[in-house]
Amino acid sequence: MYRSRGKRLLDVTAGSAALVVLAPVGLLVVAAVRLKLGSPVLFRQTRPGLHGEPFEILKFRTMTNQRDEAGDLLPDEFRLTRFGRLLRSTSIDELPELVNIVRGEMSLVGPRPLLTEYLPLYDERQRRRHDVRPGLTGLAQVSGRNNVPWSEKFELDVQYVEHVSFALDISIIARTVLRVVRREGVSQDGHATMEYFRGDPERL
Repeated sequence: MYRSRGKRLLDVTAGSAALVVLAPVGLLVVAAVRLKLGSPVLFRQTRPGLHGEPFEILKFRTMTNQRDEAGDLLPDEFRLTRFGRLLRSTSIDELPELVNIVRGEMSLVGPRPLLTEYLPLYDERQRRRHDVRPGLTGLAQVSGRNNVPWSEKFELDVQYVEHVSFALDISIIARTVLRVVRREGVSQDGHATMEYFRGDPERL
């Protein structure tokens, strides 16, 4: 019952309330991003959602558009500004995803929506992470966030899919608040964000 109806009801109710309560914060961030990084204020990117169907994720922009002589974007560590790091460490850059949640493209809790180019690299079990809507936070995020190996992260995602419940979602939300306050696991050791997933070496 919760998986089929209650979870969506929680997403709409809590997501809508959060959008209203956090609107002043959002407006301040819009002004700050515009001042620090210019336009556009929002970062938009196509990500796979429920059953792998594409949707456009919304975030506050945290990087510059600096490019090399060939016109290619520089690596993340060169484009991620001090201001951008602050937005990421506090998870404020994720606030626009509340719109994705209310629209039904995401959920408060679920596996994080990753890059579309990862889709062909998943094995059969890893693909099960798309059996639920992607989340603003998830079991992998409260178990280490970006500082968790891909294999472990995907296993945690599938474990969540297999055990979705109201109690588990509330627990993950509460643990997320603690991790955000402590700013734990914001980036993977040795990386500005998270290294790219290149598939299971045993399958290549």
